[in-house]
Amino acid sequence: MTYSDNFLISSMEDLINIINTLGFVPFFANDIDGFSIEEHIGPGCWYYDGDDSFWPAWEWKGPVIRKSKCAYGKFLKNKAMYISSKWFPDFANYRRDGYDFDARYEDGLASFYDKELFELLDANAPILSKDLKAAGGYGKNGRKGFDTMITRLQKQCYVVTSDFCYSVDRHGNTYGWGVAEYSTPERFLGKKFSDAVYKRTPEESYDRILKHLSKILPDASQTQIEKILR
Repeated sequence: MTYSDNFLISSMEDLINIINTLGFVPFFANDIDGFSIEEHIGPGCWYYDGDDSFWPAWEWKGPVIRKSKCAYGKFLKNKAMYISSKWFPDFANYRRDGYDFDARYEDGLASFYDKELFELLDANAPILSKDLKAAGGYGKNGRKGFDTMITRLQKQCYVVTSDFCYSVDRHGNTYGWGVAEYSTPERFLGKKFSDAVYKRTPEESYDRILKHLSKILPDASQTQIEKILR
């Protein structure tokens, strides 16, 4: 299967199968035609016209992450993407450039503010974004820069979204938008990830990813693929 195939994602099970088969599944349309859930979603599954509160592809997020144990985060030009557990160690190794976070900070490649947020998250993971903000004093009348830092930590693959949690009314029904729950890949994906993430050099991981993306994106140029990996 490739992204040039005319497939539709019409259920949560379809999406899990696509993640496990293709490995890299962006949520939104991007610079490469067809490389997204948005462009392959089945009728009525992007959102349901008859009920503005029903957005299936959004509501699948938490269950898909939990069931498939994939990585989910803002990995693609600050936009969300699912990456299978098979491919995430190589992707994280490439994006981390072979550094764990402590080594990155010691070499002057991460700010003190990023270090503060990462250590707070790591000590409390998994933790809801609203609770993480409260614990760190981020917010309207508090410290600034939370969204920028948490996005950067996701792009560098030190943080993933491990679930989406919904508010529940007195009848037991969920409502509103799901609140992101954050974790580290080491905590969420466990030993399988930790044992594999630095198994290769970052260059070897990058080459493997580039070859795989070229295979599943036959209509994209190497330049296009290299651009979205940056």
